[in-house]
Amino acid sequence: MSAGSTSTHAVRPPWVDDRLFPFRSHFLTVQGHTVHYVDEGDGPVLLLLHGNPTWSFLYRDMIRELRGRFRCVALDYPGFGLSTAAPGYTFLPEDHAAVVEAFVEALDLSDVTLMIQDWAGPIGLAAASRHPERYAAVIIGNTWAWPITGDWHFEWFSHLFGGWVGTQLIQRFNLFVNLLIPKGHTRRKLSKGEMEHYRRPFPTPAQRSATAIFPRRIAQGADFLAEVERGLDELTHLPALIVWGDKDIAFRVKEREAFERRFPRHTVHVLRGAGHFIQDDAGDEIARAITRWHPASRR
Repeated sequence: MSAGSTSTHAVRPPWVDDRLFPFRSHFLTVQGHTVHYVDEGDGPVLLLLHGNPTWSFLYRDMIRELRGRFRCVALDYPGFGLSTAAPGYTFLPEDHAAVVEAFVEALDLSDVTLMIQDWAGPIGLAAASRHPERYAAVIIGNTWAWPITGDWHFEWFSHLFGGWVGTQLIQRFNLFVNLLIPKGHTRRKLSKGEMEHYRRPFPTPAQRSATAIFPRRIAQGADFLAEVERGLDELTHLPALIVWGDKDIAFRVKEREAFERRFPRHTVHVLRGAGHFIQDDAGDEIARAITRWHPASRR
Protein backbone atom coordinates (compact mmCIF):
# COMPACT_ATOMS: atom_id res chain seq x y z
CA MET A 1 0.00 0.00 0.00
CA SER A 2 1.07 3.57 -0.60
CA ALA A 3 1.99 5.84 2.27
CA GLY A 4 -1.38 7.64 1.97
CA SER A 5 -3.43 4.46 2.27
CA THR A 6 -3.95 2.15 5.25
CA SER A 7 -6.45 -0.54 6.14
CA THR A 8 -9.13 0.49 8.60
CA HIS A 9 -11.83 -1.24 10.61
CA ALA A 10 -14.94 0.80 9.89
CA VAL A 11 -18.23 -0.97 10.58
CA ARG A 12 -20.76 -1.82 7.90
CA PRO A 13 -24.06 -0.14 8.90
CA PRO A 14 -26.91 -2.42 9.98
CA TRP A 15 -29.28 -1.14 7.28
CA VAL A 16 -27.30 -3.00 4.60
CA ASP A 17 -29.31 -6.13 3.83
CA ASP A 18 -27.02 -9.13 3.33
CA ARG A 19 -29.63 -10.69 1.07
CA LEU A 20 -29.46 -7.75 -1.35
CA PHE A 21 -25.74 -7.06 -0.96
CA PRO A 22 -24.20 -10.43 -0.04
CA PHE A 23 -20.58 -9.35 -0.14
CA ARG A 24 -17.96 -8.68 2.49
CA SER A 25 -17.30 -4.98 3.06
CA HIS A 26 -13.71 -3.77 3.16
CA PHE A 27 -12.53 -0.33 4.26
CA LEU A 28 -9.35 1.51 3.35
CA THR A 29 -8.07 4.91 4.39
CA VAL A 30 -7.18 6.78 1.21
CA GLN A 31 -6.04 10.41 1.35
CA GLY A 32 -7.72 10.74 4.75
CA HIS A 33 -11.06 9.30 3.56
CA THR A 34 -12.56 6.01 4.70
CA VAL A 35 -13.22 4.24 1.41
CA HIS A 36 -15.57 1.28 1.32
CA TYR A 37 -15.16 -1.40 -1.33
CA VAL A 38 -16.05 -4.96 -2.16
CA ASP A 39 -13.46 -7.39 -3.48
CA GLU A 40 -15.02 -10.63 -4.68
CA GLY A 41 -13.66 -13.56 -6.67
CA ASP A 42 -10.37 -14.42 -8.31
CA GLY A 43 -8.98 -13.89 -11.78
CA PRO A 44 -8.51 -10.83 -13.98
CA VAL A 45 -9.38 -7.61 -12.16
CA LEU A 46 -12.62 -5.83 -12.99
CA LEU A 47 -12.59 -2.33 -11.45
CA LEU A 48 -16.24 -1.28 -11.30
CA LEU A 49 -16.89 2.45 -10.86
CA HIS A 50 -20.24 4.07 -10.12
CA GLY A 51 -21.70 7.44 -11.08
CA ASN A 52 -24.18 9.79 -9.39
CA PRO A 53 -26.10 9.20 -7.08
CA THR A 54 -25.19 5.52 -6.81
CA TRP A 55 -22.58 3.34 -5.08
CA SER A 56 -21.14 -0.16 -5.35
CA PHE A 57 -24.64 -1.54 -4.67
CA LEU A 58 -25.30 -0.73 -8.33
CA TYR A 59 -23.06 -3.65 -9.37
CA ARG A 60 -24.53 -6.33 -7.10
CA ASP A 61 -26.08 -8.47 -9.88
CA MET A 62 -23.00 -8.24 -12.06
CA ILE A 63 -20.69 -9.19 -9.20
CA ARG A 64 -22.80 -12.28 -8.40
CA GLU A 65 -22.50 -13.39 -12.02
CA LEU A 66 -18.84 -12.53 -12.60
CA ARG A 67 -17.01 -13.37 -9.38
CA GLY A 68 -16.60 -17.00 -10.50
CA ARG A 69 -14.33 -15.83 -13.35
CA PHE A 70 -13.03 -12.41 -12.29
CA ARG A 71 -11.82 -10.47 -9.28
CA CYS A 72 -14.56 -7.85 -8.95
CA VAL A 73 -13.45 -4.70 -7.12
CA ALA A 74 -16.07 -1.97 -6.63
CA LEU A 75 -15.48 1.08 -4.44
CA ASP A 76 -17.62 3.97 -3.21
CA TYR A 77 -16.35 7.52 -3.67
CA PRO A 78 -15.99 9.56 -0.46
CA GLY A 79 -19.45 10.73 0.59
CA PHE A 80 -21.19 7.97 -1.41
CA GLY A 81 -22.40 4.56 -0.34
CA LEU A 82 -20.56 3.38 2.75
CA SER A 83 -17.51 5.65 2.29
CA THR A 84 -16.88 8.65 4.53
CA ALA A 85 -15.21 11.83 3.29
CA ALA A 86 -12.53 13.63 5.26
CA PRO A 87 -13.40 17.14 6.50
CA GLY A 88 -13.14 19.78 3.80
CA TYR A 89 -13.59 17.40 0.86
CA THR A 90 -15.18 19.18 -2.11
CA PHE A 91 -16.76 16.16 -3.87
CA LEU A 92 -15.57 17.43 -7.26
CA PRO A 93 -15.18 14.74 -9.94
CA GLU A 94 -11.47 15.55 -10.27
CA ASP A 95 -11.08 14.85 -6.55
CA HIS A 96 -12.87 11.52 -6.93
CA ALA A 97 -10.48 10.69 -9.79
CA ALA A 98 -7.54 11.33 -7.49
CA VAL A 99 -9.06 8.99 -4.89
CA VAL A 100 -9.56 6.26 -7.51
CA GLU A 101 -5.97 6.72 -8.65
CA ALA A 102 -4.67 6.35 -5.08
CA PHE A 103 -7.00 3.42 -4.39
CA VAL A 104 -5.69 1.46 -7.38
CA GLU A 105 -2.14 2.16 -6.27
CA ALA A 106 -2.93 1.14 -2.68
CA LEU A 107 -4.27 -2.26 -3.76
CA ASP A 108 -1.52 -2.49 -6.40
CA LEU A 109 -4.05 -3.49 -9.06
CA SER A 110 -2.66 -4.40 -12.48
CA ASP A 111 -3.99 -5.71 -15.80
CA VAL A 112 -7.21 -3.95 -14.82
CA THR A 113 -10.36 -3.98 -16.91
CA LEU A 114 -12.09 -0.73 -16.02
CA MET A 115 -15.89 -0.39 -16.19
CA ILE A 116 -17.35 3.10 -16.37
CA GLN A 117 -20.83 4.62 -16.67
CA ASP A 118 -22.32 8.06 -16.01
CA TRP A 119 -19.82 10.25 -14.07
CA ALA A 120 -17.55 7.23 -13.69
CA GLY A 121 -16.58 7.90 -17.31
CA PRO A 122 -14.67 11.13 -16.67
CA ILE A 123 -13.57 9.98 -13.20
CA GLY A 124 -12.30 6.55 -14.23
CA LEU A 125 -10.72 7.62 -17.51
CA ALA A 126 -8.90 10.49 -15.78
CA ALA A 127 -7.46 8.10 -13.20
CA ALA A 128 -6.55 5.47 -15.80
CA SER A 129 -4.86 7.92 -18.17
CA ARG A 130 -2.40 8.86 -15.41
CA HIS A 131 -1.25 5.22 -15.03
CA PRO A 132 -2.16 3.50 -18.30
CA GLU A 133 0.33 0.71 -17.63
CA ARG A 134 -2.05 -0.66 -14.99
CA TYR A 135 -4.98 -1.09 -17.42
CA ALA A 136 -5.61 -3.85 -19.94
CA ALA A 137 -9.12 -3.11 -21.24
CA VAL A 138 -12.14 -0.87 -20.71
CA ILE A 139 -15.89 -1.44 -20.55
CA ILE A 140 -17.80 1.70 -21.49
CA GLY A 141 -21.40 2.19 -20.46
CA ASN A 142 -23.59 5.23 -21.07
CA THR A 143 -21.21 8.13 -20.38
CA TRP A 144 -19.01 10.79 -21.96
CA ALA A 145 -15.41 12.03 -21.72
CA TRP A 146 -15.13 15.56 -23.14
CA PRO A 147 -16.43 19.10 -22.52
CA ILE A 148 -20.07 19.68 -23.49
CA THR A 149 -19.87 23.39 -24.27
CA GLY A 150 -22.53 24.28 -26.83
CA ASP A 151 -24.47 21.02 -26.49
CA TRP A 152 -27.83 22.16 -25.14
CA HIS A 153 -28.88 18.57 -24.46
CA PHE A 154 -26.46 18.59 -21.51
CA GLU A 155 -26.29 22.30 -20.74
CA TRP A 156 -29.98 22.67 -19.84
CA PHE A 157 -29.68 19.77 -17.40
CA SER A 158 -26.57 21.28 -15.82
CA HIS A 159 -28.10 24.73 -15.46
CA LEU A 160 -31.43 23.40 -14.14
CA PHE A 161 -30.19 20.84 -11.62
CA GLY A 162 -26.90 22.58 -10.89
CA GLY A 163 -28.53 25.94 -10.16
CA TRP A 164 -30.04 27.19 -6.92
CA VAL A 165 -33.44 25.59 -7.45
CA GLY A 166 -32.05 22.23 -8.48
CA THR A 167 -29.61 22.20 -5.58
CA GLN A 168 -32.42 22.92 -3.12
CA LEU A 169 -34.53 20.10 -4.54
CA ILE A 170 -31.62 17.67 -4.34
CA GLN A 171 -30.65 18.61 -0.80
CA ARG A 172 -34.13 18.92 0.67
CA PHE A 173 -35.92 16.09 -1.12
CA ASN A 174 -33.10 13.78 -2.26
CA LEU A 175 -34.36 14.40 -5.79
CA PHE A 176 -31.67 12.51 -7.65
CA VAL A 177 -32.36 9.32 -5.75
CA ASN A 178 -36.13 9.59 -5.51
CA LEU A 179 -36.75 10.73 -9.09
CA LEU A 180 -33.82 9.91 -11.35
CA ILE A 181 -33.02 6.41 -10.12
CA PRO A 182 -36.55 5.07 -10.82
CA LYS A 183 -36.64 6.98 -14.14
CA GLY A 184 -33.30 5.44 -15.08
CA HIS A 185 -34.70 1.91 -14.90
CA THR A 186 -36.83 1.05 -17.92
CA ARG A 187 -36.59 -2.75 -17.96
CA ARG A 188 -37.49 -3.33 -14.34
CA LYS A 189 -38.95 -1.61 -11.29
CA LEU A 190 -36.82 -1.48 -8.19
CA SER A 191 -38.19 -3.00 -5.00
CA LYS A 192 -38.75 -0.92 -1.86
CA GLY A 193 -35.69 -2.53 -0.34
CA GLU A 194 -33.52 -1.67 -3.31
CA MET A 195 -34.68 1.94 -3.32
CA GLU A 196 -33.99 2.14 0.40
CA HIS A 197 -30.39 1.10 -0.25
CA TYR A 198 -30.01 4.02 -2.64
CA ARG A 199 -31.63 6.47 -0.18
CA ARG A 200 -29.79 5.46 2.99
CA PRO A 201 -26.35 6.89 2.08
CA PHE A 202 -27.91 10.38 1.86
CA PRO A 203 -30.19 10.77 4.90
CA THR A 204 -29.62 14.51 5.47
CA PRO A 205 -29.44 17.64 3.30
CA ALA A 206 -25.77 18.04 4.23
CA GLN A 207 -24.93 14.53 3.04
CA ARG A 208 -26.83 15.11 -0.21
CA SER A 209 -24.40 17.88 -1.09
CA ALA A 210 -22.17 15.17 -2.53
CA THR A 211 -24.80 14.41 -5.19
CA ALA A 212 -25.62 18.09 -5.83
CA ILE A 213 -22.08 18.93 -6.95
CA PHE A 214 -22.16 16.81 -10.09
CA PRO A 215 -24.88 18.53 -12.17
CA ARG A 216 -23.23 21.95 -12.13
CA ARG A 217 -19.86 20.41 -13.02
CA ILE A 218 -21.22 19.19 -16.35
CA ALA A 219 -21.11 22.80 -17.57
CA GLN A 220 -18.61 24.29 -15.12
CA GLY A 221 -16.03 21.52 -15.17
CA ALA A 222 -14.79 22.15 -18.70
CA ASP A 223 -11.12 22.25 -17.66
CA PHE A 224 -11.31 18.83 -16.02
CA LEU A 225 -13.32 17.37 -18.91
CA ALA A 226 -10.77 18.74 -21.39
CA GLU A 227 -8.05 16.99 -19.37
CA VAL A 228 -10.06 13.76 -19.56
CA GLU A 229 -10.38 14.11 -23.32
CA ARG A 230 -6.64 14.70 -23.74
CA GLY A 231 -5.91 11.68 -21.58
CA LEU A 232 -7.87 9.38 -23.88
CA ASP A 233 -4.81 9.23 -26.12
CA GLU A 234 -3.15 7.11 -23.41
CA LEU A 235 -5.99 4.56 -23.47
CA THR A 236 -7.47 4.28 -26.94
CA HIS A 237 -5.17 1.39 -27.86
CA LEU A 238 -7.01 -0.78 -25.33
CA PRO A 239 -9.72 -3.25 -26.32
CA ALA A 240 -13.11 -1.79 -25.41
CA LEU A 241 -16.51 -3.31 -24.84
CA ILE A 242 -19.22 -0.68 -25.28
CA VAL A 243 -22.45 -1.66 -23.49
CA TRP A 244 -25.13 0.93 -24.15
CA GLY A 245 -28.69 1.21 -22.94
CA ASP A 246 -30.76 2.52 -25.85
CA LYS A 247 -33.54 3.97 -23.67
CA ASP A 248 -31.26 6.30 -21.72
CA ILE A 249 -32.53 9.89 -21.86
CA ALA A 250 -29.09 11.25 -20.93
CA PHE A 251 -26.60 9.61 -23.30
CA ARG A 252 -27.49 9.08 -26.91
CA VAL A 253 -26.26 7.21 -29.98
CA LYS A 254 -24.14 10.30 -30.63
CA GLU A 255 -22.03 9.69 -27.51
CA ARG A 256 -21.77 5.97 -28.20
CA GLU A 257 -20.48 6.60 -31.71
CA ALA A 258 -17.92 9.06 -30.37
CA PHE A 259 -16.47 6.27 -28.22
CA GLU A 260 -16.51 3.91 -31.18
CA ARG A 261 -14.33 6.37 -33.10
CA ARG A 262 -12.01 6.88 -30.13
CA PHE A 263 -11.50 3.18 -29.37
CA PRO A 264 -10.87 1.39 -32.69
CA ARG A 265 -10.56 -2.02 -30.98
CA HIS A 266 -14.16 -1.91 -29.82
CA THR A 267 -17.05 -4.34 -29.59
CA VAL A 268 -20.56 -2.89 -29.24
CA HIS A 269 -23.38 -4.53 -27.33
CA VAL A 270 -26.61 -2.53 -27.35
CA LEU A 271 -28.84 -3.21 -24.35
CA ARG A 272 -32.28 -3.06 -25.94
CA GLY A 273 -34.79 -1.32 -23.74
CA ALA A 274 -32.31 -0.56 -20.94
CA GLY A 275 -32.26 2.86 -19.31
CA HIS A 276 -29.53 4.95 -17.73
CA PHE A 277 -28.55 2.70 -14.82
CA ILE A 278 -27.57 -0.21 -17.02
CA GLN A 279 -25.79 -2.21 -14.31
CA ASP A 280 -29.03 -2.45 -12.35
CA ASP A 281 -31.38 -2.55 -15.33
CA ALA A 282 -29.49 -5.15 -17.37
CA GLY A 283 -26.75 -6.50 -15.09
CA ASP A 284 -27.11 -10.14 -16.09
CA GLU A 285 -26.91 -9.30 -19.80
CA ILE A 286 -23.85 -7.12 -19.27
CA ALA A 287 -22.16 -9.90 -17.29
CA ARG A 288 -22.74 -12.36 -20.13
CA ALA A 289 -21.40 -9.86 -22.66
CA ILE A 290 -18.27 -9.32 -20.57
CA THR A 291 -17.68 -13.05 -20.26
CA ARG A 292 -17.97 -13.56 -24.03
CA TRP A 293 -15.77 -10.57 -24.87
CA HIS A 294 -13.04 -10.47 -22.25
CA PRO A 295 -9.62 -11.51 -23.60
CA ALA A 296 -9.01 -13.78 -20.62
CA SER A 297 -12.27 -15.62 -21.30
CA ARG A 298 -11.34 -16.11 -24.95
CA ARG A 299 -7.96 -17.53 -23.96
